[in-house]
Amino acid sequence: MKVNTGHLTYCTNIHAGKNWTEDFDNLQQNFPAIKQNVSPDQPLGLGLRLSNEASIQLSNPHYLLQLKQWLQQNEAYVFTMNGFPYGDFHRAIVKENVHTPDWTTQERKDYTIRLFHILKSLLPEGMDGGISTSPLSYRHWFKSSSDFEASKQTATLNIIEVVKILIEISKENNQLLHLDIEPEPDGMLETGTEFIDWFENDLLVLGIPLIANQFGCSDHDAEMLLKKHICLCYDVCHFAIGYESHEVVLTELEQKGIRVGKIQISAALKANLMGTTEDKGLIKTNFATFNEPTYLHQVVALKKDGSLIRYTDLPAALEAENDDDVLQWRSHFHVPISIQEIGLLQSTQEDIVKVLQLQKAKPFTNHLEVETYTWEVLPEQIKLPIAQSISNELNWVINALS
Repeated sequence: MKVNTGHLTYCTNIHAGKNWTEDFDNLQQNFPAIKQNVSPDQPLGLGLRLSNEASIQLSNPHYLLQLKQWLQQNEAYVFTMNGFPYGDFHRAIVKENVHTPDWTTQERKDYTIRLFHILKSLLPEGMDGGISTSPLSYRHWFKSSSDFEASKQTATLNIIEVVKILIEISKENNQLLHLDIEPEPDGMLETGTEFIDWFENDLLVLGIPLIANQFGCSDHDAEMLLKKHICLCYDVCHFAIGYESHEVVLTELEQKGIRVGKIQISAALKANLMGTTEDKGLIKTNFATFNEPTYLHQVVALKKDGSLIRYTDLPAALEAENDDDVLQWRSHFHVPISIQEIGLLQSTQEDIVKVLQLQKAKPFTNHLEVETYTWEVLPEQIKLPIAQSISNELNWVINALS
C-alpha cells in the first residue's frame, strides 16, 4: 500500500509453501483478511517469496497469467521479492543452508535471473522493482582468507552477470529493477561497513570495465549503472544485532551514492546482562526458550569496552562461560515488531522506530517490507494466527509512520 514515504508490504516467506501451488493456496487463504484489516480502501502490496521450485512453476505462462488475474481481482500488486532462501524455508532444518546455493554457483545466478523475469511481468507500470538476496555466502564455510577472497570474487562476477540482464531489461522495457544485497550475521558480508567496502573495492573494481565493455559506455556511466541496479537491503534486525549506528551507515551510503533498495522491517531479541549472577541466569533461561532447530540464531554480545563477541548460534552462546564484562546480548531471532517486552527479554523495536524516523525525515528508499518469518517457531505465548499477526505488524508500521 502507498504510505507517506513509499510502498509498504509484507514478505510472504511467512508461509510454509514448497512450490507455487502451495504458495498460491496460502495467499488465497490469508491475503483477503490481511487486506481488509490493513488496507480496505486501497491496493496492498505483496513481497513475494518463491523457492527455486516455485519460481520454475510460476515461470509457466499459465500460472503467471492466473496470478496476474488474482492480483487484479484482489487489489494487490508485487513490487519486491525475497530471493534469499533458495529451497525449503519452513518445517526443515535450514540453519546455514539458507545460503545454499551461494553466489559462487550457477544455480544461484539462474534462480535470481528467473525471479527477475517473473518480477518484470508483475511490476506495476512506473514502479521500480527489487529482489533481496544472500550476502554472497556464509563466511564460516571458508577455511582460509585466500579461499574467502577467491569465492568473493567469483560471487561478485556472477552478480555482475545479473546486472547485465537488468540493464538489458531496462533498455527494452524502461523498467528499473535492482538486486538488493542483504548483509546478515555470519554472512560473507556481515555489516554495513563490509557491504560498502565490497561495493567499492570488489563490485565497482570488477564491474566497471566489464559493463563499459559490454555496453560501449564510459567508466563513469558503467559505475552509474552498477549503482542503479545493485542496492543494499537494509534489514533492521541484522543491523541492530551488530550494534550499528543507522545514522552513520545511511549517511555513508548517501555520500558514496549507494542506494538502499528496501527496508526490511524486522526486530531481534535483546537483553541487558548487567545484574547479579542469578539475574543473568534467568535471562539466559528466557533466551533458551527461543532455541529452536530450524534457523540460525546468532548472538552478538556487547562488552564494556565496546568490543563484540560473536556466537555462530544461540546454543554456542548459552554454553559459553559467563563474562562479567558483557553488557548486552542480541540474538538473530525475528520476533514480532509490534512487541517490545517478551518476558525478561526485549525486542530491538527501538531500532525500527529510529530507522522509520530517518526514512520519514529524508526518505532513502520507497520499498518497505515487514519480514517476520518465525511465526511457526515462536514460543506459544506470543503466537497468533498468521493473518492476525501480519495485520498487527503492518498496522504498527503504519502508525509509526503517521
